[in-house]
Amino acid sequence: MALEKVAVIAGGPSREASVSRSSAAEVVKALEHERTEVILLELDGSLTERLVDMRPHAVFPVLHGPPGEDGTVQGYLEILGLPYVGSGVHASATAMDKSLAKAVFARAGLPVCDDLVFPAGTSPQAAARRIQSRFGDRVVVKPLCQGSAIGVTPVMNGGDLEAPLELAFEMGGGVLVEPFVLGMEATVGVLDLEGQAARAFPPIEIRTPAGTWYDFEHRYTAGESDHIIPARVSAAVASRLERIAIDAHQSLGCRDLSRADFIVKDDGEIVLLEINTLPGMTPTSLYPDGAKAIGIGFADLMRQLVASARRRGPPRP
Repeated sequence: MALEKVAVIAGGPSREASVSRSSAAEVVKALEHERTEVILLELDGSLTERLVDMRPHAVFPVLHGPPGEDGTVQGYLEILGLPYVGSGVHASATAMDKSLAKAVFARAGLPVCDDLVFPAGTSPQAAARRIQSRFGDRVVVKPLCQGSAIGVTPVMNGGDLEAPLELAFEMGGGVLVEPFVLGMEATVGVLDLEGQAARAFPPIEIRTPAGTWYDFEHRYTAGESDHIIPARVSAAVASRLERIAIDAHQSLGCRDLSRADFIVKDDGEIVLLEINTLPGMTPTSLYPDGAKAIGIGFADLMRQLVASARRRGPPRP
């Protein structure tokens, strides 16, 4: 049997590059096999030459945040004619823009909350006045196009809005502001392999210590958050979370994998927050936990994703 060649791409200029490298290290270990040659490549100026020399059967871009998750790298791989794991250019770009993704979700009838969007260059003072008028001061301030909660500030108890706005604007691009919604943080992974029906993993309840939330530190530091599987919700709410995750995935045109994030209120009302098209694969990541809950181990999951990309083959014009 011919040796399968898989290129795993990590790093790059993203603020999440360190997380990407941690995820990629786990993916490489999982894919290493006597019949598989796995090469870890950095997202840098030498990447094209190395990919052309290697001629991989599939590429696994284990990248978080722009430019690896926003369609840029996906378009680059399509120009090279290489099959790759994950969503295509359009779905990746749409999912990364929180405002654009929410517009698609709303048009699909999915439960999203109200928001305000401010373009880059907006005065934080002017934005704060408009937010106060619309939502009051209990809000969540988010950069439009970042992941891993980078630059996000939940103003849970009210107070100053200008400092959170300034932080979010520093991330580049615009800012999205939503009213603060009190409830359980939950997430649902979707596995959508080429030629198979999409399926959802069981909802995962995310718990952090009192007075904290699922920020960058609590996402990637062992012991700083608990993943409760299945989430402590009714069967009806769990089923609805799974259905919304699949609908959100399909409304954006995602493929292979995604993870939808939610808030579930005490009365069972669900708010869809966003979709992550390349969820983390670190030892503390949620997506592998969801797969494990339905009997798919990490190594098997990685092999299934690569096999899906190979079945799909090179991008078609």
